[in-house]
Amino acid sequence: MTRHTRIGWLVSAACFVLVTSLTALQSDAVGNLTGVVRSPAGPEAGVWVIAETDDLDTRFRKIVVTDDDGRFLVPDLPGASYRVWVRGYGLVDSLPVTAEPGQTLALNAVPAGSPREAAQVYPANYWYALLEPPAADQFPGTGPAGNGISRRLQSQAAWIDVTKQGCQLCHQMGNRFTFDTSHLARFDSTIAAWDHRLTFGQRGSQMSGVLNRFGRDRGLAMFADWSDRIAAGEVPVAPPRPRGVERNLVLTMWEWAGETSYVHDEITTDKRDPMVNADGLVYGVSITSDKLVITDTARHQSTELDVPLREPREMVPSMFPTGPGFEPSPYWDDEVIFDAPANPHNPMMDARGRVWLTSTVRRRDNPEWCKEGSSHPSAAYFPIARSGRQISAYDPERQSWLLVDSCYATHHLQFGEDANDTLWFSGDSNVVGWLDTQVFDETGDERASQGWCPTVIDTNGDGAITRPWNEPGEPVDPRRDTRTVGFAYGIIANPVDDSAWIARTGPFPGRLVRLDRGDDPPETCIAEVYEPPTIENPAVDSAQTGHAPRGVDVDRNGIIWTALSGSGHIASFDRSKCRVLNGPEATGPHCPEGWVLYPTPGPQMKGVTDPGSADYHYYNWVDQFDTLGLGPNVPMAPGSGSDSLLALMPDTGEWVVLRVPYPLGFFARGLDGRIDDPTAGWKGRGLWANYGSNLNWHIEGGKGTRSSIIHFQLRPHPLAE
Repeated sequence: MTRHTRIGWLVSAACFVLVTSLTALQSDAVGNLTGVVRSPAGPEAGVWVIAETDDLDTRFRKIVVTDDDGRFLVPDLPGASYRVWVRGYGLVDSLPVTAEPGQTLALNAVPAGSPREAAQVYPANYWYALLEPPAADQFPGTGPAGNGISRRLQSQAAWIDVTKQGCQLCHQMGNRFTFDTSHLARFDSTIAAWDHRLTFGQRGSQMSGVLNRFGRDRGLAMFADWSDRIAAGEVPVAPPRPRGVERNLVLTMWEWAGETSYVHDEITTDKRDPMVNADGLVYGVSITSDKLVITDTARHQSTELDVPLREPREMVPSMFPTGPGFEPSPYWDDEVIFDAPANPHNPMMDARGRVWLTSTVRRRDNPEWCKEGSSHPSAAYFPIARSGRQISAYDPERQSWLLVDSCYATHHLQFGEDANDTLWFSGDSNVVGWLDTQVFDETGDERASQGWCPTVIDTNGDGAITRPWNEPGEPVDPRRDTRTVGFAYGIIANPVDDSAWIARTGPFPGRLVRLDRGDDPPETCIAEVYEPPTIENPAVDSAQTGHAPRGVDVDRNGIIWTALSGSGHIASFDRSKCRVLNGPEATGPHCPEGWVLYPTPGPQMKGVTDPGSADYHYYNWVDQFDTLGLGPNVPMAPGSGSDSLLALMPDTGEWVVLRVPYPLGFFARGLDGRIDDPTAGWKGRGLWANYGSNLNWHIEGGKGTRSSIIHFQLRPHPLAE
């Protein structure tokens, strides 16, 4: 076969099963549930009414909030029998009643008998706020022979960064499954129990490695103390109930994917045009089972397709250990539940409704055309020997797959708004890569369609990048430019100037990197680096410090927004405010004037005075086109540790907290917004997000609970139909 036919569209037989399964009769919405919630104290305002059914093909839920008088209206329920109950802060869950659409209910709320009883339904970040890091005066660390804190940790903020980025990459911290050690009662101490629990299962080596970054003994002592204090009765402060516009929220939820599927991200539309795929299927990727998960929300049906590889599965190593030797899990014993050589990570949709993924298509060693000696322009400029994930795409219209090799590693992906529909990729520690999808669609040539640039900053100030440059770790020669490295997590293309921005989460405090390709890449590529103001930099105001940019997005005005996941902020960065853009001073901390930091509304961690919110934000997103109804250009954070999505009103600095109260454990990663019908008011638009936990059995309900896809909608008032 020719190279072009090898990378052509691959028809999957499973797709025909999908078509059959998703053309079943639709369950029409037949009515509303209405009523009032009262307790002995009177009407209960700002509490949730939850309606759940197993009568449809997927487990289905709808959740609304009561108004000032305790009244509620659950709209547009498909015909089924529902369990209906009340959850709210200050209450214990009411006993479920059975109801069908069209009924009016009087629900009895039950006040909690104690603060501990009330706290059972608090979001995870409130429990996580009880975790107490070492005091600020314990830093910098002096190592195992000193205070037990790693010498690499220079500040309390750096320690907190490890607790967030190290421990919450894959699952939520602060839910009861993480602080409760009662199932490990055979150990003599909580410290010993924690030491053992961090070796469980196929991710045990990763968890144990994170603990070593603290200084193992000091880290174990912190987590054990947290568990012990909670076991002895300590409880967090109470979160506020929903208020104002938060009471207008309608949540609609469908379970999808397998019991052990780690559905990392979802996609419903093209970020550049939220009317693409209106009323269409919802897509997600299971990172642990190599599946594209698809839900038809009109018919309440889900299915899965295999994400293919170019080589036999057994030839491509899985990212998860699948052989013998890992410590048995208390839930799954030694069963291999994660086996994913394709390892799909993040989906994105184009203007034609195709779903593009970052996924592995082959083994890690790159083909010769990526390496030194190749005539490919980017390889000749900066050769790459190995890569992790590459690129794939699913075309729903053709019901077929496309596999594209890439020399650079991939992780997240975003389309630019240039004429060539450039698809940008994060995921490589050395370069930023792209695929010219227009050229690719016209020619099928994966080599000619892609390019990459190393991130080299203009430290000699001559306005261009020239060789030789200073390599990472070398003494800096001021006459040369300087190459920077670090894992590129998030990526976005600026619609104003077509520059690409990546977020590097580390080394502490992390940084944003801007890449301008120029007219003749890679020769004309030039990078800029910007660090958030941090407590470790004495030149900045400590009241405006943060760390660990992770997600990154942009508004229609070209302002960059990032989630500072370590410190618990959303931050904006305006490059136009920088006094210096290049030269010997432009090495990261040189533009504090470009940053504005907005603390998110979660509680502060115990004993922390510097920025150290218990909030953790896996990624972030900007609602450029008002898909939710709060207005255009509203930055949002997935409150991954707080069971919520958080929307910042940029004109006032106020937060709107869109809480998912059930099942506890909502851990959002990415999100997006779609407009199905611009003339249909609130019913024609909304946000979408997914329970993105690596460990679904940590979600309320335990083993057997699955991930869910959630539609967030804001109506004009809590009783709107």
